[in-house]
Amino acid sequence: MPATGHSPGRLAGKRALVTGGSSGIGFAIARAFLAEEASVVITGRDRERLASAARQLGCRAIQADVSQPEHVERATAEAAPFDILVNNAGTGVRARVTETSLADWEGILAVNVGGAFLHAKAAFPVLRARGGGAIVHVASDVALVGDPAVGAYSVSKAALLMLSNMLALDGAPYGIRSSCVCPGDIKPGMRELGERWQDWPLPPLGRLGQAEDVATAVVYLASDESSFVTGAVLVVDGGMRAGYGTGYLGGHAGGHHAPSASPL
Repeated sequence: MPATGHSPGRLAGKRALVTGGSSGIGFAIARAFLAEEASVVITGRDRERLASAARQLGCRAIQADVSQPEHVERATAEAAPFDILVNNAGTGVRARVTETSLADWEGILAVNVGGAFLHAKAAFPVLRARGGGAIVHVASDVALVGDPAVGAYSVSKAALLMLSNMLALDGAPYGIRSSCVCPGDIKPGMRELGERWQDWPLPPLGRLGQAEDVATAVVYLASDESSFVTGAVLVVDGGMRAGYGTGYLGGHAGGHHAPSASPL
């Protein structure tokens, strides 16, 4: 006789805090979490965009800038208790490292690395009190194979991978897991380049990624299905890195990639 009744979602009973949740990948992550029956709080810097996202999702929202310690502390306190932290907020500029201004360099590192550090540090006591939990960082494929066209962004995402590893080691005794997803060419993450993406060869799987592709990977890393997974790097790039290595489609190195994380 076929089973009847409702099957609980993969995150049923879990509470999550998602930074940069007002658009793009962060919005898709929040929506996927809600579909898996998690309770979700999103943060963002732009008040109007954040409010609009919260209305669409039907979740709580807290206006906060991840690079500001006092904002992070307030957001953590208001969102607590939670079992899952997603460090998704990110920023970047199109410039080689040697052409990057000091202000841009410091701003990118403050958000992409500093924001993740501040949120993770603030979240640790919350997760320990819950008996463990998961931290998932949205990095980028350029953390693994740098793109000189977004030099500072590449450096910041590579640093985020090591931060995730250190958090995995610090958190292991308390059941706190930390891992990264590394998106490749993701729509709508390509919006910074307008329509130019149409001229570039596609990844081996034959299409650009969607924000939902990344969200699915984050759900796995946040769920109990990955209870023995920590310090991991899950690449979501359609086979770009596997198929082309550091060549980046031969001749397209440094010319086809844009930051894939959601804006603040």
